[in-house]
Amino acid sequence: MLKRLRLKFVIINMTIVSAMLCVIFGLLYHFTRVDLEQENLAMMRAIASFPAIDRPGRPDQPPEQVRLPYFTLQIGADGAVSAFGGGYYDLSDTAFLQTLADEVRRSPGDTGVLEEYNLRFCRVGTPMGVRLVFSDISSERSTLDSLVRTCLFIGALSFLAFLGLSLLLARWAVKPVELAWRQQRQFVADASHELKTPLAVITTNAELLQNGEQAGPAGHILSTAQQMRALVEGLLDLARADGGTEAAPMAQVDLSALVEEAVLPFEPVFFERELTLTTHIQPGLTVWGQDGQLRQAVDILLDNARKYALPPSAVYLHLVRAGHNRCLLTVDNRAHPLSPEELENIFKRFYRTDSARSRDGSFGLGLAIARQIVSAHRGRIWAESREERVRFCVELPLH
Repeated sequence: MLKRLRLKFVIINMTIVSAMLCVIFGLLYHFTRVDLEQENLAMMRAIASFPAIDRPGRPDQPPEQVRLPYFTLQIGADGAVSAFGGGYYDLSDTAFLQTLADEVRRSPGDTGVLEEYNLRFCRVGTPMGVRLVFSDISSERSTLDSLVRTCLFIGALSFLAFLGLSLLLARWAVKPVELAWRQQRQFVADASHELKTPLAVITTNAELLQNGEQAGPAGHILSTAQQMRALVEGLLDLARADGGTEAAPMAQVDLSALVEEAVLPFEPVFFERELTLTTHIQPGLTVWGQDGQLRQAVDILLDNARKYALPPSAVYLHLVRAGHNRCLLTVDNRAHPLSPEELENIFKRFYRTDSARSRDGSFGLGLAIARQIVSAHRGRIWAESREERVRFCVELPLH
């Protein structure tokens, strides 16, 4: 739980940081591109209106506006094309110049970009015809590409720096929760251990009294003590599942054989309640886990079906391969239908529905324990309800 809380904290922080970095770098790129484009267009309009404005200047006199490689085409009233200005291009190819003029003529706006030639154009009407100014935008695009590379580099460094900082902050922020969780877990374990001894004494004496003249009251005492012992054992199981410190080391487990063994003790119990247990277990399915915990999870699902199945009916247990590297265990029985809210809350501790989960001495801990066990084995557990059928599903990774 604490690991998931830290991970959620880091994910939220990194999501916010990533969004902020994307917005900042996106705005930086956008305004830089717009600024370069506006400066280019301002230069081109000035040249189109006053061609002599772009005369060469002295090195110690900075230009009044940005200077870029350009050339100008003058299209007369008769359609003749003449080129001048710039000094960066060879303007002797009249066929090529005519092609550029035709491309601009087909363009709807007075400004635009000829992607094929990497040129931006500006069209201005004059008394002598139409003047076209072309500017090379390769330098502008190179600047934007360099800006993108710089932003990606800075963004990657910033992401790694914030990731390290988020990991440190997650440890610091979760520390009070971790302390409270440890204290709660220790309290449950200590209280459960303290209760086991007097409960054992009460159970033993009640069994002795039951053989004498006080059989009635002794039976009530024994029944209540057994329920309390079941509650204590459930709390201990939850404490062990939460802490994970007392769990045996994991190893390869033949889940098919384990489920087959777990089913055997339940067959006579199901028969007494007028229930038929039907199984389909695919052989050879192995998982990586702790066999005692997995056996406990299977027992919980079978015991849950025993308690809440509506007799007479059949209970179906299936264990099959699901996909390439997963297996699926399902326990399906006829029972009172559950609402979507109940299907979600049924795995919470001490949760019971009004009709189907309030009898047979159940404290609402079994499914919570099963969820802890399945989660510790990197699997997932859920419940489904359709008409009068309730099915519990456990999906585990195969080894």
